[in-house]
Amino acid sequence: MGKDELLQNPVLGIFFKTIDISVNRDSKISAFKAFKQAGENLEKGMSLVIFPEGKIDDHYPPKLGEFKNGPFRLAIDKNIPLVPVSITNVWKINWDDGAKYGSKPGICDIYVHKPINTSVLADVDADGLKEKVFKLIDSKLV
Repeated sequence: MGKDELLQNPVLGIFFKTIDISVNRDSKISAFKAFKQAGENLEKGMSLVIFPEGKIDDHYPPKLGEFKNGPFRLAIDKNIPLVPVSITNVWKINWDDGAKYGSKPGICDIYVHKPINTSVLADVDADGLKEKVFKLIDSKLV
């Protein structure tokens, strides 16, 4: 799931059209349709990767942005376990599109956290789940 502007990228656009769900971040209807499609894909047994901040901040070096609620409600509604992932240093290799700070080859450090069971949660638990995942991911970014 990603911003629909990626469809315009000549390289990423090819992959994005075939495997990703695009979202116009300025449209609530687009967001609703994207999450409906994501739910259908989950029901088919497909995996889903969501960056819950919903944007790349302009702050350099980056700080983890506030998470949106949708991914957590979706996981609870579909009884799908969450696997939080911290990607700790990709910003040092390629900041956004590389235009301002450049990019270089390198190795990204990735920490895969233990899965979180959502089958015992209800919609009212979405905010708590969101906070828990935020703290887990952020704990490895220091």
